[in-house]
Order: sequence, then C-alpha cells, then structure tokens
Amino acid sequence: MSRFRIEQAERSKLATRAALASVGVAILLIGLKGWAAFSTHSMAMLGSLADTGLDLIASLVTLAGVRIAALPADSDHRFGHGKAEALVALVQIVLITISAGWIADRSIERLLAGSETLSAELGIGVSLAAMAATLALIIYQRSVVAETGSVAIATDRVHYQSDLLLNLSVIAALVLDQFAGLVGADSVFGLLIAAWLLFGAWRSSSHAINQLMDREWPEEQRAAFLAAAAEHPELEGLHDLRTRTSGSNHFVQFHVWVPGDWTVREAHDRLDRVEEALQARFPGTEILIHLDPQGHTDRETMLPSHLTENVQ
Repeated sequence: MSRFRIEQAERSKLATRAALASVGVAILLIGLKGWAAFSTHSMAMLGSLADTGLDLIASLVTLAGVRIAALPADSDHRFGHGKAEALVALVQIVLITISAGWIADRSIERLLAGSETLSAELGIGVSLAAMAATLALIIYQRSVVAETGSVAIATDRVHYQSDLLLNLSVIAALVLDQFAGLVGADSVFGLLIAAWLLFGAWRSSSHAINQLMDREWPEEQRAAFLAAAAEHPELEGLHDLRTRTSGSNHFVQFHVWVPGDWTVREAHDRLDRVEEALQARFPGTEILIHLDPQGHTDRETMLPSHLTENVQ
C-alpha cells in the first residue's frame, strides 16, 4: 500500500472517531437540555435544545459522510469518495439554517406574548454542564481537523462552537429574565442565537462549495508546494500546475520538461523519487507528473493561454 493510501486510511479513522464523539455528546446534551427546557419554559433553552437536536442529525450525517469518504477508489469513482464530506457539509448547513429560522419564529412569538421563564437555577446548571461537555468535544475536533483537514468535521465543529454561545446566551437570558426582571430578554437572546447560526452556516458553506467546484488551493498552500518543488532540479521545467482538494485528500498534477536524451525508464526513476519526497513533505497529497521532452508542447492537454501558468 502506498504512503498516500496509508495516510488516507489513518485520517479516515481519526475523522470517524471524531464523528462518533460528536454523536455521543449530542445525545447527552439532548437529554440534559430536554429536561431543562421542560422545567424552565425558557425559549432560549428550547432553542438550544432544538439546535442540539439538529446537531445530532448533522453528526449522524457527518458520520455517514466520513465513512463514505473513507471508501477506497473504485471503477466508478477513480478519484475516491472524498467529496462525500463536502456534500455532508452542505446538508449540515441546510439543517443549521432551518434551525435558525425556527428559533427566530418562536422567539418573536414569545416576545410578543410576553412569556416568562421558570427555575433559572436548573437552567443555568444544565447550561454549564453542557458547556463543559461541548468544550471538550471542540478541543478534540480541532486536533482532528488539524491532522486530517476534514471539511465535514470542521463544519460539525461550527455547530458546537455555536453551542458555547448558545449556552452562555441561555444563562444570560435566564438571569436577566428572572433575576433582573427584564421580561422578554429570553426571547431577544433567542433571536440573537438564530442570527449567529445563520452567520455560521454562511461561513461554512464556502468551504464545501470550493471543494465541490474543484477550486485551486489557497495561494499560500500553492506557494508552499512550489517552493518545495523548486528544491528539486528535476522540476526546473514545472508548468501547467493544477491543484484541488476532495474531503481530506489533496491532489496535484503538473507537467515537467525533461532532457530529450533521457530514456523513459531514467525519467520515471528520477521523478518517482521526487514524487515520494514531495508526498513526504505534503502528507495526504496524491501527485501526478506528466513528462514532456524538453521544449515539447502537448496541445491536446494544454490549458487555454489565459489559464496556463509557467513556473521557472
């Protein structure tokens, strides 16, 4: 098994564990918040419960997505199944948007009705416990995203980052509503929670869409790869560089001019060693190099002139 496949399998295991941890935390939080919402009649707590319910659905979808993305390439999906993560992220974004709309609607309804909350101490205690569990999960997810680059886990983390603010909002709403006598504060915080969720959905959508559209790597990532490639004399004639990302996997392909007197075996032996060195520098990256005899132009595969990039 190649270095790329081994690293891909390890990243898939990490992403699956993170998704399972997310499901477990969501189930725990639903139990706690359901009890508190029933006892306090808090709109902010009910909104937080609804958000966590959608988090559970999203976490289950994430788990399915990372499992599908982990499937090896086959005859129908020669580049693997990594884009399943981006599709999962889009489903999560839709769920976040639905959640935000429902919370906003209920908050406005209760604000107009002047509804009050009960049992602030219980709601605050449950919110603090939920924050502790959520913070532990976020720290774990952050480490997994740093190692795998999983867009599905990164999007899932947005849910739980918002949960920290949600729980703080619940605490503030209950304190203001019951202890400060500001009736309606709970509903106002519900509206603020909905706005925050919509912002998080908009921010997350760009990452998923970029992967589905095969957008080029960010400029700093491309620059880092080109700098590493420049360390190898064999790649002096690198041109037509193309990059993309699928799930937690990265793909690079480019053409390189080689001396016309090199044999096919010699050229491949030299560039295979270069390819292995670059893959060691950029884990999880599959590299495809097309050899061109010095000065040769492959007109059939050549990019349009306004897209062609020649790197010396």
